[in-house]
Amino acid sequence: MTSFPSKWSGLNVALAHDWLTGMRGGERVLEWLCRGFPRAPIYTLIHDPARICAEINAHPIHTSALQRVPGIARRYRYFLPLYPAAVAGLPVPEADVLISTSHCVAKSLRVRPGARHLCYCFTPMRYAWLFHDEYLGRNPLKRALAAPVLAALRHWDRATAARVDRFVTLSRHVQDRIQRFYGREADVVYPPVDVDYFTPGGPEEPDGFDLIVSALVPYKRVDLAVRAYTQLGRPLKVAGTGTGFDALKKIAGPNVEFLGWQGDEQLRELYRRCRLLVFPGEEDFGIVPLEAHACGRPVVAFARGGAMETLVEGETAVFFHEQSESALLAALRAAAAQQWSRATIRRQAERFAPQQFIDGIAASLEKCLAQA
Repeated sequence: MTSFPSKWSGLNVALAHDWLTGMRGGERVLEWLCRGFPRAPIYTLIHDPARICAEINAHPIHTSALQRVPGIARRYRYFLPLYPAAVAGLPVPEADVLISTSHCVAKSLRVRPGARHLCYCFTPMRYAWLFHDEYLGRNPLKRALAAPVLAALRHWDRATAARVDRFVTLSRHVQDRIQRFYGREADVVYPPVDVDYFTPGGPEEPDGFDLIVSALVPYKRVDLAVRAYTQLGRPLKVAGTGTGFDALKKIAGPNVEFLGWQGDEQLRELYRRCRLLVFPGEEDFGIVPLEAHACGRPVVAFARGGAMETLVEGETAVFFHEQSESALLAALRAAAAQQWSRATIRRQAERFAPQQFIDGIAASLEKCLAQA
């Protein structure tokens, strides 16, 4: 039974999150914090309640001026240069403690004098610091136009890190980034995987398809998997939405099926039925592979980022070491030739059960409150 520290009930806490437009890994972390602080208001740039779970929607949610832009939930990424101004326009929380879950702007929210700010940082602002090729391509004009905007964002991102009293992050991989980009130390607390919900089910033998569960955005490298499977001819199902949907459809063969957004029940059924999950990008942590593990399914993953801390080569996963179709295809052949143990795979996921996350956040919060 998952339990939250009883002393949390006496804290006057507010929560902050970048934006609420879907239930991805970051929103799963926020969902568990909402359970721990059931009366905490949430501050965010935009909110699409139709795409957010009831646990989060039950909280008072304060949004920025961007919420009033027509169609913002679909087009918010195009407003990146306006994010600093938008978050600055949010009201200062009437709370003694702010806990932000941030990969972009939530960590910059101001607090009232004497309040403490604990930031669970998924990564320093990815758009400004990393993956420029994936987001901008190699068009020299596009890169030249973006350069001053990104430089300003990097300066702002580094400067607003000073508003955080203590950082927590989700992997040693990102802990190093926080040190490099912000010059700050960070505790490492792995995100929670709902192993009570995501469980093995159905027959031991899977159906004939492989699976990707991902936002369809450039750095996820779903394009790599789509090209490889189009060449291979094996059935691949892709669950998720994003700006890359149309481009991916154009390069996909008839064996690649795009399912769009899927709710928790549909995802659990897909995990249970798939042969394996494909994880082709460099991720900061990666909850999706562990949800697949919780359902007893192996993963083929790119050998970089958080996956190297959570998956076990030869026991629960096969890694490929370069982002090329040939390397991915070789890893898929290796995975197909291996005998997998559902019980062994499931045990790996259980190492990331929610109580581990709750205990880690509680320890970091205690340290934050004790800081002079």
